[in-house]
Amino acid sequence: MTSLSALTLPDHTQLPDSDGTFVKNWQEHPQSIVITDSIKPVLEQLHPDGQYCIGQDSGIYWRLTDPPEKGTEAPDWFYIPNVPLTLDGKMRRSYVLWKEYVAPLIVIEFVSGDGSEERNNTPPSQGEGGNVGKFWVYEQAIRVPYYGIYEVAKAQVEMYRLVDITYQLMQPNERGHYSIAPMGVELGIWQGFYQNAELPWLRWWDAQGNLLLTGEERAVIERQKRERIVEKLRRRSPSKTSLSAEQLNALGIEPEMLD
Repeated sequence: MTSLSALTLPDHTQLPDSDGTFVKNWQEHPQSIVITDSIKPVLEQLHPDGQYCIGQDSGIYWRLTDPPEKGTEAPDWFYIPNVPLTLDGKMRRSYVLWKEYVAPLIVIEFVSGDGSEERNNTPPSQGEGGNVGKFWVYEQAIRVPYYGIYEVAKAQVEMYRLVDITYQLMQPNERGHYSIAPMGVELGIWQGFYQNAELPWLRWWDAQGNLLLTGEERAVIERQKRERIVEKLRRRSPSKTSLSAEQLNALGIEPEMLD
């Protein structure tokens, strides 16, 4: 008779959290940071209880194999709604589908080569040595509702949406963005300067087409607003300034800045 322990599937503490590979290019890390930082205010509104996860180059175990790494995919970026970031007071080492069942809402891959790996739809029955295509895994095994393939070299993102049982290529809206309706945001390419590099970055916008800013970008705008207020007040004599010291402090302006 098989014991209950023999039927127990491993969890995130019993599975490898790395396959020994490394990030393929230096742009991937800042790219991940910009889309993570800028989407957090949106996710905090969607999940006031804090129940959501963002994964960055982290493993998603979708089948049990030997070795275990053969049964995992590690997307460059993904978001899972309605699950906690920690388990039993510890940070997740990986995401194990057979323990939680909830699939990521969106997965994004950053292309380093020619894009064939990200578009590979080889099923298990045809894969050599147990290898299965990423596209097939996200579409047929994990069943991720939205899958994005971002190619900085081509300044483009290719978006797929799961319709019934297959991915359908999405069409951009009039702004050239792709609507991710469950999140209330759009995804697209923004040509600009970030992290000391001028590149076509993958960015979020709100449903009205306003760019979602990082914390640093928001701080810069707030500082510029304060500087404009200070400049206006400096044009007046201190005796004619209508704002009290308390009001100035509320605006982040110290009275000494007007001297």
